[in-house]
Amino acid sequence: MLSVHDPRELPAPAGPEIAFVGRSNAGKSSAINTLAGRRRLAFVSKTPGRTQLINFFALGDAGFLVDLPGYGYAGVPGEVRAHWDLLVGSYVRDRPSLAGVVVVMDVRHPLTKLDLRLIDWLREAGRPAHMMLTKADKLSKQAGQRTLAQVAREVARVCPGATVQLFSSLKREGVGEAASAIARLAAGKNKAPAKGE
Repeated sequence: MLSVHDPRELPAPAGPEIAFVGRSNAGKSSAINTLAGRRRLAFVSKTPGRTQLINFFALGDAGFLVDLPGYGYAGVPGEVRAHWDLLVGSYVRDRPSLAGVVVVMDVRHPLTKLDLRLIDWLREAGRPAHMMLTKADKLSKQAGQRTLAQVAREVARVCPGATVQLFSSLKREGVGEAASAIARLAAGKNKAPAKGE
């Protein structure tokens, strides 16, 4: 629907927004395409840092899926990284219609320093989060479950209330679980907080 390069260009809030964010090449675009049932809704690139815009995709009348630029790519100018901090940082911190954030991490390299920095931002901003461990097909079932348990333990410590799952775009595993998590985040935006929250 819209691509934004400057926080001042963000559209007026119009329904809950679920943002996807993760390190470059963590499988974010593939996950979005798999969940949307489309091949090239989000552009998949082998070049890290390809997405430098906030991309809004309309989910009918149900709200928006928001593709945030990837982070952690090497070999890009410092001003590009500074722009990421401004663009994504202000969106995560200030966007009133942001219902929740899906943090996409490669199951083989979860919870890097940059992932933990992002998770800190989310916790400080009071944003509900769901952690998606992509490329689960690259690990054996046993190794995947072991990583899932380790990440879930750490996430419970650094971001209480966040949920974690395994996901594979290639094998279409975890699609139902991800869809349920996204629906839960979107529904939570429509609930008034209880007293004392």
